[in-house]
Amino acid sequence: MIRFILLQNRQGKTRLAKYYVPLEDSEKHKVEYEVHRLVVNRDPKFTNFVEFRTHKVIYRRYAGLFFSLCVDITDNELAYLESIHLFVEILDHFFSNVCELDLVFNFHKVYLILDEFILAGELQETSKKAIIERMGELEKLD
Repeated sequence: MIRFILLQNRQGKTRLAKYYVPLEDSEKHKVEYEVHRLVVNRDPKFTNFVEFRTHKVIYRRYAGLFFSLCVDITDNELAYLESIHLFVEILDHFFSNVCELDLVFNFHKVYLILDEFILAGELQETSKKAIIERMGELEKLD
């Protein structure tokens, strides 16, 4: 199960945070700080999987953003690494070459895409085409 997903820039500013387990606000800030310190200082020659408390953080860097997922220790790392890439591909398609400012100014759309993709901490849809079609239908309603 996915515990949380974080999108952070190199400076540690959180651009998107979605928690699938209940945490206090102070604990959320602490977790965001710890995850950022963990992934930003890691040598690029190491794997993108790292133990975090009693879970695992799977992360990937795209330009200046770190996409991090915290999952159960027994979950498949490669499946989640692929899901991060799929999420980025969908964002890239939807925003036509996505950048950090797209995430900041269109955060409601990013959360909508994320909700189509992940529901209650589990991957729900892995078809890029299906998610893009659903997002297109929702855009028509606006």
